[in-house]
Amino acid sequence: MDPLAIATEATRSLQGMSTELTARVPQLLEAMRSVGTGLELHTTLDRIARTAAELADARYAAIGVIDSSGGGLADFITHGVTEEQRERIGALPDGRHGLLGALIHHPAPVMLADLTSDPRFSGFPEGHPPMRNFLGVPIRVEGEIFGNLYLTDKRGGSEFSIADLHMVKILATEAGIAIGNARVHEEGRQRMRWIDGSVAVTTALLSGSDAEDALAVVAEQARRLADSAAGIVLLPDDGGGLEMVAVSAEDPTGLLGTVIPPHSPVVSQLLAGEPVFVDDSATDPRMITGVAPRFGPSMLLPLRSGGRVLGTLAMPRARGARPYTPAERTLAAQFAAQAALALVLAEAQRDRERLAVFEDRDRIARDLHDLVIQRLFATGLMLESAQRQAVVPEVKVKVGQAVDELDVTIQEIRTAIFALQQGPAEAPAGLRTRVLRELGTAAVPLGFQPSASFLGPVDAKVGELTGKNLIAALREALSNAFRHARASRMEVVVDATATLPDGRDAVRLTVADDGVGIPEGGRRSGLRNLAKRAESLGGSSSYGPGLGEDGGGTRVVWEAPL
Repeated sequence: MDPLAIATEATRSLQGMSTELTARVPQLLEAMRSVGTGLELHTTLDRIARTAAELADARYAAIGVIDSSGGGLADFITHGVTEEQRERIGALPDGRHGLLGALIHHPAPVMLADLTSDPRFSGFPEGHPPMRNFLGVPIRVEGEIFGNLYLTDKRGGSEFSIADLHMVKILATEAGIAIGNARVHEEGRQRMRWIDGSVAVTTALLSGSDAEDALAVVAEQARRLADSAAGIVLLPDDGGGLEMVAVSAEDPTGLLGTVIPPHSPVVSQLLAGEPVFVDDSATDPRMITGVAPRFGPSMLLPLRSGGRVLGTLAMPRARGARPYTPAERTLAAQFAAQAALALVLAEAQRDRERLAVFEDRDRIARDLHDLVIQRLFATGLMLESAQRQAVVPEVKVKVGQAVDELDVTIQEIRTAIFALQQGPAEAPAGLRTRVLRELGTAAVPLGFQPSASFLGPVDAKVGELTGKNLIAALREALSNAFRHARASRMEVVVDATATLPDGRDAVRLTVADDGVGIPEGGRRSGLRNLAKRAESLGGSSSYGPGLGEDGGGTRVVWEAPL
């Protein structure tokens, strides 16, 4: 309803009433004008509480915002209570009992000369300032109860009057309109933020980022947009559960690699394509992982595309944080749908890159077999013939050594051909083999084969979680090298005998090249990803001078506990 129409109706309703009430109409109109300015929701609520207190000459005012369940308060805005008093009071009222709870379940105006004598009153918490007289009025937004406006302690020691009640009721009606406008504005801003986040994810993919970068962007954007303590992407693991593969959080320790087991009720629901909303992760019996007690309200949304569930996007908030609103749940679900599309695109891009690598490997293997080996074999036959015809004994010995070297070279090339033709599923699953496989795959775009060395019992000592992250770190470092380094030589060392500064046994991955190095002001996203991955396991990552002259190139050192 238009504020002018409300004022007109209010003026008509005041005809025939007391001279005091009529005289305060200008004050009421000014209060309505003040309430109607501004579009930021919390600022609007603060303004309403302050204006109501001034209008009724009350010492204290508050607005209780009813939560989505309708059984308690989601927010409590106060006026007149000092910061010191707030600290002494402690937790704000939840509205589930006492006089405030009664007004939530029975929204009607209440005016009391002494609220402490009302049977619904359940006492003040320790440190709460004393209050006597009370005036409460419901606030409706578009016909639905939004919350209640409370006033206490009329100045001068008098009680609230009927005139106060009428004026506050009219102000509450105008407040409902102002809150409705602010809420529409806030929802519009939220929607634009979520759309911008979806665009950021899509842009990250189209810019050529690999799949892990895309998942990291999804997690970071989800955390920022949802105002959550963490943004987490989970993918199905081999055991039927969901594994946390990308994490954005101020403290990611212990999150990356955590698996929600298949017997958890939320796993079956998520893999069936149904979202899961949790009021408190710490107390909900469905949340059975060791990290659940760190969080409060949470959303777990399936990443679904084309009828297929690719994974899950989780956005847990901190303990005691406000629950997610229906509007936030809707916007997050739309973002999850966009993130699922991002995963599909990333998967397709990864498949295309893998196919291109396999095609190059097949071509190289054919060239080695059809051209190089045959020429080496022919050269060996020529040398054997020359050896037989040689007269000088020293020449015979040298030619024989050359023939032996050719035989060894032919054997090495045949081994390389077999490795090039070997599919990823055919190779053993040891860490050493996985490292060599990554180096073989990287040799095609690099244009040369990186060298590799291993220290200590790599396969026996390095755990599965650390090994999986080491391979991902190696892949990140190799990717950075062939995209940016322009290197001609690269050395990779995996040391399973390393120790961390605190004395724990560790594995250390070193990737060094002789390329152009890291330019000043250049992108650091790959290095940040390496650091986050190491820190999530309790390790670290650093970089420094490389293999080139005067330290040219880059040396990346990544280490984590065994």
